[in-house]
Amino acid sequence: MKRSLILSLALFAAACGGDPGEVLQGYGEADYIYLSSQETGVIRELLVREGDAVEAGAQVFTLDPQRLQYGAASASAQSAAAVAAVRTAQANAVLAERNYARGLELFERGFYPRARLDSDRAARDAANAQLAQARREAGAAEAATGLARERLGDTSGTAPVAGTIEQIYHRPGEVVPAGQPVAALLAPTNMKVRFFVPQAMLSRLPVGTRVSVTCDGCPEPVLATVSFVAAEPQFTPPVIYSLDQREKLVFLVEARFEGATPIRPGAPVDVRIAE
Repeated sequence: MKRSLILSLALFAAACGGDPGEVLQGYGEADYIYLSSQETGVIRELLVREGDAVEAGAQVFTLDPQRLQYGAASASAQSAAAVAAVRTAQANAVLAERNYARGLELFERGFYPRARLDSDRAARDAANAQLAQARREAGAAEAATGLARERLGDTSGTAPVAGTIEQIYHRPGEVVPAGQPVAALLAPTNMKVRFFVPQAMLSRLPVGTRVSVTCDGCPEPVLATVSFVAAEPQFTPPVIYSLDQREKLVFLVEARFEGATPIRPGAPVDVRIAE
């Protein structure tokens, strides 16, 4: 009975077209893009559902902009007041310069006292200093207005690349802190597989090696390219139920797909070196 079982396993392995030792086991993994806002706010509208395919630039969610609108209006009003202050300071500086120039002319002709000329010079310098200060304040107010407008624009979350909405973390009406993900987006090029290679095979799998990946339900093998090889070994993970690799040191290897793939995150896969 035992010999019959061994013979059956050998025939099965031969029918699969390869040495079982050449099959490396792993799983699919995704590098998600987490969509969030730089501002804290209440979600006003969620425009996608889990599983939706979205194009690059598609709007995914919006926050209630009312609070930021108040800030933008306040910054705009302060900027307008700063511009008016610059105009007033410019007029005062021009007048002070003219007074000093006229006083200097009269002083040189002997019709103007030095004390009065010194006073005019001080008034001119003060007016110029006030003008410089007004311009600095106007620049700061303009920057604050620009920032307020940018913050107002950040209430809309968009997809940076095309992909699929894999998970939604918050719904309309919920308060979302700044930087907290609202949804997770998976781009086709962000899928990869992680598998484990014994030391004896490591030299055959440098970065750039093409591998063939299969999974349950995959209609045909999918090609991927090795993109990462761990520098340090680790023990065979317990999720790998391979008797001939148990208790051996293995190296973690990652391989990325070139496009869309039927392999999903967490799905177990078999990996072979592509011919």
